Amino acid sequence: MNLSPSLIWFLVGVVFLIAELLIPGFILIFFTAGCWIAGLIVWLTDVELTIQILIFTVSSLVLLFSLRKYSIKTFKGTTRDDVDDRYADSKIGKTAIVTKAITPNMPGEIKVMGSFWRAVSDIKIDEEQSVLIESQESEDGLTFKVKPFIRRGK
Repeated sequence: MNLSPSLIWFLVGVVFLIAELLIPGFILIFFTAGCWIAGLIVWLTDVELTIQILIFTVSSLVLLFSLRKYSIKTFKGTTRDDVDDRYADSKIGKTAIVTKAITPNMPGEIKVMGSFWRAVSDIKIDEEQSVLIESQESEDGLTFKVKPFIRRGK
């Protein structure tokens, strides 16, 4: 079985495409395009292997350096935005139940609004105690600072 050079370039491009899907970074997609450009030129004209490699290299690098920033802005989603901040902020001031004891040097766990969250405190708080969420403690929004909830008399 003898594969044509244009088919080989196409298949190498497919390998780069699969690798791009497996390895995030938005770089290999430009090498995919470079392979397919080289394959198209080889299919249309008869050029030597060194010229094919030169076409692949130049087209890949030109595409990479000219389109990567634009493509990242276009296709990259946001992982943290105002919605995340509002969701975390919506828990501040709410009461929660301690599900795993909290000590000053060891985070525990609380349950609030049906979800479990890490919690820290300056004092020891036992399980099943009610706590008041004071603030968001971690940048990732998964840990809250709490204090014991003291019920006021009627």
